[in-house]
Amino acid sequence: MSYAFGKCYDPNGARHGIPTFPWKFAPDGYATRRQLRARGLRPGGQPVAAQLMRRSRRRKAGVAIAYLYRIDAAKPVRPMTPGRASALAKAMLARRTCPNCRTDAGYCIPPSLGMCVPCAYPDEQRAA
Repeated sequence: MSYAFGKCYDPNGARHGIPTFPWKFAPDGYATRRQLRARGLRPGGQPVAAQLMRRSRRRKAGVAIAYLYRIDAAKPVRPMTPGRASALAKAMLARRTCPNCRTDAGYCIPPSLGMCVPCAYPDEQRAA
């Protein structure tokens, strides 16, 4: 067993407080939020049951962590209601509307520009 594997393997939770497993070695019955969503489930307020750990050069702490939830305690995803659908449509329209020219750009306005591309680069649009 490698040092990194042994450091991440704590099925009793003595070292990390909750059961910890190496990446891709989670036991059956646990799933991440994305895996639950793919099955049409959500955590439903349950606490984190376990975690996955792996070494990472990108993270400040040196490890990447994924939290696991129990599948048997998960609840079904709430259905989309007409009110939620209209609120989502309004929010997406606000993201697509240019604050400069007040038109629907047809795509989400990039936060780096803060306005649609024709408003951000007017000279380049005239040349084309």
